[in-house]
Amino acid sequence: MGKRTLVRRRGRGGKQFRAIITGKIAPTKYPNFEINELHNGTVMDLIHERGRDAPVAKIKFDDNNYSYLPATEGTAVGNKIEMGRGAKPNPKNILDLGSIPDGTVVCNIERNYGDGGKMIKAAGSSAIVFSHSFDSVKVKFPSGKILDMNPRCRAMIGIIAGGGKGEKPFLKAGNKAKYMQSRGRLYPVVRGIAQAAVYHPHGGGRHQHIGHPSSVGRNTPPGAKVGNISPRKTGRARIKKRQ
Repeated sequence: MGKRTLVRRRGRGGKQFRAIITGKIAPTKYPNFEINELHNGTVMDLIHERGRDAPVAKIKFDDNNYSYLPATEGTAVGNKIEMGRGAKPNPKNILDLGSIPDGTVVCNIERNYGDGGKMIKAAGSSAIVFSHSFDSVKVKFPSGKILDMNPRCRAMIGIIAGGGKGEKPFLKAGNKAKYMQSRGRLYPVVRGIAQAAVYHPHGGGRHQHIGHPSSVGRNTPPGAKVGNISPRKTGRARIKKRQ
């Protein structure tokens, strides 16, 4: 019988492994306005939401309702925002991709029209409107991938604020633990060779080494299914010299 490794002991995930809801404000999504309507909004406040690096802008639109959106660089309290067909392609404004000129930097892009914005919402991230065609808009993402998007999908012009957050060191393990807890991530992650033999198949020994091949089969029992699972090739590549 195999060992119950750390990942299996977590099970479905208890309270310490789930993203907590304390400190959450509201979903950050666009209001459900018609694409042909032009609406104006005012930034009322900039808020920090737990588990999110980018600041959140609290915006009051002309229908007296509030919406929460990821703030772009340069956003300040009192800024005016335009949303909808006919809005100017200026920073912080929200337009459909079909109305945004080529080469414009955008963020908070809808994957499907009306979903409120699903992509490019991390701090410091942005995409570029690459080109337009008859029925699609090509958008270049930070990974370098170019996707054909629906021209009705909306996006905010600018770069998500808080881009330097990841450059600040944690300095203490406790700060890193709280950061990971707010995102529901497992921390700390201990190497298998650093554990005792009773806790992991790679553990034990006079020094930290596996002691046997790290490749396991696809049908290996769960307790021993650690390491390289059914790899296609491992080790150094062998190059045959031509005769």
